Amino acid sequence: MSVNQNAYDDSQIQVLEGLEAVRKRPGMYIGSTSARGLHHLVWEVVDNSIDEALAGFCTKIDVIVHKNNSVTVIDNGRGIPVGENAKLKRPTLEVVLTVLHAGGKFGGDDSGYKVSGGLHGVGISVVNALSEHLTVQVKRDGKIHEQEYRRGAPQYDVKVIGETEETGTQVTFQPDPEIFKETTEYDFDILQSRIRELAFLNKGIEINLIDERTDTVTTHMYEGGIISFVQHLNRNREVVNEMPIYVEGAKDNISIEIALQYNDSYTENIYSFANNINTHEGGTHESGFKSALTRILNDYARKSNSLKESDSNLSGDDVREGLAAIISVKIPEPQFEGQTKTKLGNSEVRGIVESLFAEKLQTFMEENPAIAKRILEKGIQAARAREAARKARELTRRKSALEVSALPGKLADCSSKDASISEIYIVEGDSAGGSAKQGRDRHFQAILPLRGKILNVEKARLDRILSNTEIRAMITAFGTGISDDFDINKARYHKIIIMTDADVDGAHIRTLLLTFFYRYMKKLIESGYVYIAQPPLFKLERNKTVRYAYNEKQREAIMQEFGEGAKVNVQRYKGLGEMNPEQLWETTMDPESRTLLQVTIEDAIEADTLFDSLMGDNVEPRRDFIEEHAIYVKNLDV
Repeated sequence: MSVNQNAYDDSQIQVLEGLEAVRKRPGMYIGSTSARGLHHLVWEVVDNSIDEALAGFCTKIDVIVHKNNSVTVIDNGRGIPVGENAKLKRPTLEVVLTVLHAGGKFGGDDSGYKVSGGLHGVGISVVNALSEHLTVQVKRDGKIHEQEYRRGAPQYDVKVIGETEETGTQVTFQPDPEIFKETTEYDFDILQSRIRELAFLNKGIEINLIDERTDTVTTHMYEGGIISFVQHLNRNREVVNEMPIYVEGAKDNISIEIALQYNDSYTENIYSFANNINTHEGGTHESGFKSALTRILNDYARKSNSLKESDSNLSGDDVREGLAAIISVKIPEPQFEGQTKTKLGNSEVRGIVESLFAEKLQTFMEENPAIAKRILEKGIQAARAREAARKARELTRRKSALEVSALPGKLADCSSKDASISEIYIVEGDSAGGSAKQGRDRHFQAILPLRGKILNVEKARLDRILSNTEIRAMITAFGTGISDDFDINKARYHKIIIMTDADVDGAHIRTLLLTFFYRYMKKLIESGYVYIAQPPLFKLERNKTVRYAYNEKQREAIMQEFGEGAKVNVQRYKGLGEMNPEQLWETTMDPESRTLLQVTIEDAIEADTLFDSLMGDNVEPRRDFIEEHAIYVKNLDV
């Protein structure tokens, strides 16, 4: 398709230079060119549709993933304006798609957005710049308008291709493989997770995810909004208050929504959002909520004599034990801070959230004394356990870096004091631990053998967790402390490698360890310090040639290499203890030849639900998970 020469006036040349900057440094605009950046393209387009919904003009959004991994987003909003932009003398539609930061207010405050989502706020022009091909259709003023682009350049002027009574915008884009070299394939689970989140945060909006690659259609619409969100978080748990406590209000153009529900677990799950952005690092809205919760529950405890005069106040941790809460604020001009720009910094928000929430929570407690009493009892039990945990925690603290005697006796430490090159293997069992100690490189590799299965932290409070010998050994060896005392800068190793047998027991121990890390040392995972070792399943020997296979497929390939009639001795390893030190080093511990899987948390909400399903008290979700994923298991030792 030829480029229309009329599209190139002075302003257009300038515009294309602007988009060229996006193509040269895409990471500045979408975070990265990995899978995360690829998915960010979808969010940038969907955010436009959500903005229309927030302004009250859109009720339905369709997100379609085509077989070639191109994506179409359709909404029934007003449609992007197509009239001429006074400043650039080009149609507004083209300006929105070719000029950075050109979205937002179309034609005055009346039609613009009081609140706008989107993390980077760079607009759809960035999606256009990073797409091999993009087509936009706008239904507006009785007509269907269209324009196509290639790598950000318009292929022709905006044209009318039909008539319609409907309104809305449809954008189809194909991510550019020149930019997204790692992958251009969309992950259904990542898309579904964020779409469900957006539907929860914006009640009454219907968002459909249609995946043509697998003929899968899911519809997300929640009239209950964040009340439904909290119920979703607690769906596998026993709850204290059957109906979530819900608060909404507005002041100075800032609207807040809070939903909270207590459950019988020992962990808190608070997720805060500002303009639909998950503020992972918290911020003023979250601190306002927390201080109001602590103050009102303590006030009520004193009034009801649940706390005696001699008792000290409940701490924030006490009142948040077993709490699932969603805090959602909508702000005209959010200020984001923090390392990843996901911490809300607007100082005025704290006071508004604190006063609105405190007033409504106090009323709820007074009107529902039975539920209030159960919530307080949970907090008071947590306070007792906290005191016991404080005493137990003292035992895990290293008195000083010089006192090597403070380290667990069974730890075979490395000689290096440089944490950035040091690694610790958490090994299942004494026999495997013995092989690992002999086979390791003592300079930078430490070995900590564990006896049996560690405590399931999903079913225990911190005081009991800290009295567990194996867990205490890990905390002391890592040097970081735990929970509120955790300090990533004190980590003695930058690689913590879980090395367990390749059987069901080994998988269970691995899950127990990951659950512990996720709940009490989450920063280890977020910092990329946690790994899973991949020991081989088979040893194949022909004459004096030895090869190792890490799965069934590799075993078959090696057998074919050796030749059909060859006599091959195949040994299947039942556990790490069957390997001698040299074999363990060669296959699983030598940095030159080993395979390590790095543990990451792409979606904290989904990870939380998964650990709860696998390790919680409720059997039903665990059975459902196993049944759903059993098809992916080829070899299972029972």
